[in-house]
Parts: sequence; structure tokens; C-alpha cells
Amino acid sequence: MDIVLLIKAAIMGIVEGLTEFLPISSTGHLILTGALLGFDDAKSKVFDIAIQTGAIFAVILVYWQRLREVATGLGSDARARRFTLNVAIGFLPAVILGLLFGKAIKAHLFTPTVVASTFIIGGFIILWAERRQQAAVRIAHVDDMTPLDALKVGLIQCLAMVPGTSRSGSTIIGGMLMGLSRKAATDFSFFLAIPTLIGAGAYSLLKERALLSMDDVPMFAVGLLFSFISAWICVRWLLRYISSHSFVPFAYYRIVFGVIVLVTSYFGIIVWKD
Repeated sequence: MDIVLLIKAAIMGIVEGLTEFLPISSTGHLILTGALLGFDDAKSKVFDIAIQTGAIFAVILVYWQRLREVATGLGSDARARRFTLNVAIGFLPAVILGLLFGKAIKAHLFTPTVVASTFIIGGFIILWAERRQQAAVRIAHVDDMTPLDALKVGLIQCLAMVPGTSRSGSTIIGGMLMGLSRKAATDFSFFLAIPTLIGAGAYSLLKERALLSMDDVPMFAVGLLFSFISAWICVRWLLRYISSHSFVPFAYYRIVFGVIVLVTSYFGIIVWKD
């Protein structure tokens, strides 16, 4: 058993869990962390996607009561059926566009330079969204969303196919710009993550199964475990945070972090692998 490899897997799991649901891009952080750790071969890219499932289990645990109510009410509760339909509609664009463009995006955009640039751009977008005159909130709760609202958020989620953009950031900020309350946008972002990330993880494992063997099970198990634990802590904290705070601090973090990556790369202080 390679202890160093397991330590790297644990670090990557922690990074995934802490960044998946914050508007700072988990994929971007995983690419940059993997570059620093030398954990960036073809198998590690499968690992990065697969351990997102651990983070999703944390969301399922936090929202278990709501998810159980929806599952048991599908046959008799119109609200549960509409909620399920909205999640399915929001999920669909990611499936279609992911199948069409996912391979090309991974081949050309999964680089530290692209990640750093999108970090900075995304930070300025968050600042603009938070500082612009907010439209009146027309959707206070996720159950008030229409299928059209769900489709719009699902389309916005596809922006996160570009690494460094942030899936949670694009869906939450995009939802707020469309009139969702901060709480409704965050909740729907979490619910939409369940089929999106589980589907992406299962598809990646199936597609790249030739790269994997039973010897990889400990590495994936460690990554999933640490991803789950750190995501559970992060999700619970974020739900408390949004009740009285904006996303402006995350915007400044994105800008500063992106600039650091570009500067250290330009002057050769850190060799970020492309």
C-alpha cells in the first residue's frame, strides 16, 4: 500500500469537499492542487470526478428529511412531483452539453492558466452580481420555482463545464439574478448537484474503467471518505452563512488566488503543469 498516494488522495478529498459547494470552483482547485502534488495523470482525472460522489452524500445527509418527503410523496403530493420535475429539467442541459462538448473541454481547457483566468473573471462577475441593484425577489422558496426557472438555472450550470467557473457559483449567482432568493438559489444548487455529480462520476468511471484496477480501491475510498466529511462540514456552515452574508468575500478570494497562480507561473516561482 502506497502511503504517500493515500495521503495525496486524502488531501484531494478534503479540497473537493471544501470547495464543491462554495462559489470558488472545486474542479479548479483540484487541478491546481493536483499540479502541486504531482497527482495529475489520466487516472487522477477520473479520481477527481469520482470523489465528487462523496461530497454529494454529504448533501443527501444534510437534506435527508426533505429528500425522504419528496420520495414518499411522489404518488400523492403535487409539490413533490413538481420539485422532482424541476430537478430533472435543470439536470438535462448538463447531460446534453456534457456529452457533446465534455471531451473537447477536458482536452483543451483543463489547465492551470485557464483555471486562474476563469477564477479572476468569475470573481468580478460575483462582485457585479452582488453590487448591482437587486431585482425584487420573486421566488422565496425552492418549491415556488417553475419548470422554466429550473431550465434557466440548468443552462447556467453548464457554464461550469469550463474549469474554474464553479458549478455552485454559477447556479447560485445565476439564480439570484433571475429573482430567486439567496436561500432558494442555494438550495436548488445543492439539489441539482445530486444527479449532476453522481451522473458525472458514474459516467467517468464507466468510460475510463480500463485505467482502473482493484489496487485503486483504497485510493478512491480515502478520497471519497475525506470528501464526504469535509463537504458535510462545509454545507452545514454555508447554509448558516448565507442567512446573513453575501458572496463578496468569495469573489475577492477568487481574484486574489487567480492572480497568485498567474504571477507565480509567470515568474517561475511555482511550476503549474499544463
